[in-house]
Amino acid sequence: MSNQAYNPYRMVQDQFGRIADILSLDSGARELLLNPLREYEFSIPVKMDNGTVRVFRGFRVQHNDARGPCKGGIRFHPQETIDQVRAIAMLMTWKCAVVDIPLGGGSGGVVCDPHKLSYRAQEDICRGWVRQIAKDVGPELDVPETDVMTNPQHMLWMLDEYETINRHKAPGFITGKPVALGGSLGRIEAAGFGVVYSLREALKEMDLLPKDTTASVQGFGRVAQNAVKLYTQIGGTVKCVSCWDQEEQAPYSFSKRGGIDTGELQQITDSFGGIDKSAAADLGYEVLEDDAWLQQDVDILIPAAFEHQITDENVSKISPSVRIIAEGANAPITNTADETINERGIFVIPDVVANAGGVITSYFEQVQSNMNHYWEKDEVLGNLDVKITSAYIAVSDMARKRKISMRDAASMIAISRVAQACKDRGWI
Repeated sequence: MSNQAYNPYRMVQDQFGRIADILSLDSGARELLLNPLREYEFSIPVKMDNGTVRVFRGFRVQHNDARGPCKGGIRFHPQETIDQVRAIAMLMTWKCAVVDIPLGGGSGGVVCDPHKLSYRAQEDICRGWVRQIAKDVGPELDVPETDVMTNPQHMLWMLDEYETINRHKAPGFITGKPVALGGSLGRIEAAGFGVVYSLREALKEMDLLPKDTTASVQGFGRVAQNAVKLYTQIGGTVKCVSCWDQEEQAPYSFSKRGGIDTGELQQITDSFGGIDKSAAADLGYEVLEDDAWLQQDVDILIPAAFEHQITDENVSKISPSVRIIAEGANAPITNTADETINERGIFVIPDVVANAGGVITSYFEQVQSNMNHYWEKDEVLGNLDVKITSAYIAVSDMARKRKISMRDAASMIAISRVAQACKDRGWI
């Protein structure tokens, strides 16, 4: 959004400033961590199928690399902005720190809509992005990965271009690759499963059995699909999911008596997570508009789409029955809406824990690629479970001891670790 009130970068900076006050960080640490170490903006000229040339805007932001190479996705989106990229890069720094993997935070993107681009044009954008930034990324500097509307094929084109430029094989340059060409088993499930691993721990603390709970999910992309899949496997019932209709530029939700059938919906879902409304209706789903997913009488909400989706304007629509919000997306709740949610006593599992499964398994993929040794799927998901569970317990313990929210506890742990790394290196 362009509205200043919902500027995602300002939002994460405000969150940082509040925690910096609690931690009594000195002025040098504050200034260093408040802004990215490096930013890149560039143009990517692409010859389109009709012979004309279009110029796409590309970004890469490296927020902090004190704990290790930067890590973060590349998203393709027509409304991508540098402030969105800055915000995600900063969040990635905290996310890597709170789950204690030796990486820093980065993010990138291209202002484009892959729905409206040919396969060849998408490949040219991928290769053009790498050509513009190749000297400033790599296995030991900054490791990109998939994000919104990018996929393993995009990552493979980028890897091929990077290796061509550098004249050597470097599978650890990028993650989210096809499994047959250096990707990791379990990577597809990781982000969604990580949400449910953290949710499982929250339910234990609240003495709730998954089979006695219901959930509503925003989104039906890879994160949401796999969160729904695992949540239903452990006994929960998903009453509603949502998606964005690209043609009508509007959100729709899908509800069904008895619960959502993930496999059934996947058969009528496109590669970007869009659900065919007519086909869903034929299968007995009720098709709802606007914020219907948010208004469901459920125990759990899982926003797993985009940033700042729960705001001052719609937070009042959350049903009184909701007890937990597990943030499957980055920064899906605005700061002021978060205050309202806390006042209502809703337990929030913050994004830096709940949706860390993607970056953790990306790190596993990077390690495997650098070693040229690959793990079985059960080993990947088992290691992921250990990492997510350990991070959740550490954050929960601090939240209880300090009598603060899970979000504040996670931020305190993450910012302290990054600040200490900067101090140890002599930067501050």
